[in-house]
Amino acid sequence: MGLKLYNTLTKAKEDFAPLDPARVRMYVCGPTVYDYAHIGNARPVIVFDVLYRLLRHLYGADRVTYVRNITDVDDKINARAVRDYPGVPPVEAIRELTESTYAQFQKDVADLGNLAPTVTPRATEHIAEMIAIIERLIAGGFAYAAEGHVLFHVPADADYGKLARRSLDDMIAGARVDVAPYKRDAMDFVLWKPSTPDEPGWESPWGRGRPGWHIECSAMAWKHLGETFDIHGGGIDLVFPHHENEIAQSCSAFHTPIMAKVWMHNGFLQVEGEKMSKSLGNFVTIRELLNDWPGEVLRFTMLRTHYRQPIDWTVRGMEESWRTLDDFFAIAADAEPSGLGAGVLEALEDDLNTPRAIAELHGLRQDPAALSASLQLLGFLGESAQSWASRRPAADVDAAAVDALITARLAARKAKDFAASDRIRDELAAMGVLLKDGKDPATGEPITTWEVKR
Repeated sequence: MGLKLYNTLTKAKEDFAPLDPARVRMYVCGPTVYDYAHIGNARPVIVFDVLYRLLRHLYGADRVTYVRNITDVDDKINARAVRDYPGVPPVEAIRELTESTYAQFQKDVADLGNLAPTVTPRATEHIAEMIAIIERLIAGGFAYAAEGHVLFHVPADADYGKLARRSLDDMIAGARVDVAPYKRDAMDFVLWKPSTPDEPGWESPWGRGRPGWHIECSAMAWKHLGETFDIHGGGIDLVFPHHENEIAQSCSAFHTPIMAKVWMHNGFLQVEGEKMSKSLGNFVTIRELLNDWPGEVLRFTMLRTHYRQPIDWTVRGMEESWRTLDDFFAIAADAEPSGLGAGVLEALEDDLNTPRAIAELHGLRQDPAALSASLQLLGFLGESAQSWASRRPAADVDAAAVDALITARLAARKAKDFAASDRIRDELAAMGVLLKDGKDPATGEPITTWEVKR
């Protein structure tokens, strides 16, 4: 049927065809490297890795360029470097922080089964391109210098807001605009700002300073993909202001109607029904999860929800994924991949419908070769069946504790306190205990049996 992708810009699913038939170009916003990546950060990495794999399958690996940037100059980075490296000169501290954090990010996402992008540009290596774009914007009347800053003048761009499709008042509220006396308009945003001696900085026509966040991605996309390209991706939280501002900068600087042909955004992630936050104690990093779960389990759990939908990250979901992968590995891990499942490909071509693709995988259980090829397209089967099976830790469960929890759960179900019942089930799942509810054949009373699955 051909590849169809949902375009945030048009709010419609569209047939995809690359601007240049000889190559497909995709840019995805990468990490700001000041802290370990959390599981929400993993979602766009996994989603766009699946798209990258699909594009390589459809167009050929040598015809697809995938750029995922690294933001290594940012005010959050500056603040964290001061906190974590007391007494170290600021520029050296920032480099230490970003190097170590990015190294951990690379390891984490590789352990999730992701391919390395074609290019992983660093913001600090593209200052010249940023300055060049800013100079174009000033020359075209889209930006102005004021008190050591350079700002993009939003009213100069008649198309501003076309991605977010929000009113001016909504955009001002969403941007949490800084009301500064040197701004001509409240919506104007920073392209360049001055640096103190203790902050990283580069010489520019406007004095020593550093770039704003939005200009970084415009510059790196331009350098590695050109003035216009095929796909720009990221989390839904980046639609405004980040991606809106990228479009304004790039289209105004290069006098093009579009920056990217297709804009794709993945939905939010919450944990056990709540927004992830450190104050709630449910903030979990990729590395913490990888200490207890195989990367392919985390990947499979992520792909069970369509990328545009919000996802609820739960222990139960990870347990279910592990059991499913146990089955798939036993059938297909050691098979010679051949004959990709047609239904799997059709599902992925339908705007990366991974839940449907996973449903199609179950229909391939009698064809190990096709199941193997299909799982590999999705980024699975990175080891042998024997190696996978060995990942299950030895059972070490306190039977009395399990029985006590099951009794408490049965009491909760009898009292119709289903929230408590679900919490106990999840606690048991975390212990590796699989429950099976039924009725006592003699009395008809509810009973629960259990077994250890990990």
